[in-house]
Amino acid sequence: MRELKGQATPEQIEAWKKAHGDVRAVTVDGHIGYLKKPDRRTLSFASSVGTKDPVKFNEVLLNNCWLGGSEEIKTDDALFFGVSAVLGELIEVKEAELVKL
Repeated sequence: MRELKGQATPEQIEAWKKAHGDVRAVTVDGHIGYLKKPDRRTLSFASSVGTKDPVKFNEVLLNNCWLGGSEEIKTDDALFFGVSAVLGELIEVKEAELVKL
């Protein structure tokens, strides 16, 4: 496996898992970033700014879920837009059932 720019050590990944639970890795064009799941406050803020500027939604989500990795993912437009395409997968929605009693 080739080295990715921003790659964390296994020890760092374990530390993030202990602190944040699930940790996700996103790769784009030889770069890697590590993300935690967004909380309700982050999603609320991202949604409120995203109504006027859809790119801001992804910026807020990426910046608030960012644990580490290649900072170029956040600063290079091409890398950012590549990652933006999969950021929605961070939002986990459980299936609920509503029944009339």
